Amino acid sequence: MSCYERCLPTSCGPTPLANSCNEPCVRQCQDSTVVIQPSPVVVTLPGPILSSFPQNTTVGSSASAA
Repeated sequence: MSCYERCLPTSCGPTPLANSCNEPCVRQCQDSTVVIQPSPVVVTLPGPILSSFPQNTTVGSSASAA
């Protein structure tokens, strides 16, 4: 990866004792390319819910036969 610095070439004023400057300086590198491959995904779908409602019906009479 190659990088380069982009500093503004403007002067900071009179020549100081130390070589410093408050001008913004940006270091820019090349863009990186990342390939993300999705991992296998397991999806569990719920099965049908089987319900039964039994209805027991008794038909009869409470009167006794004479």
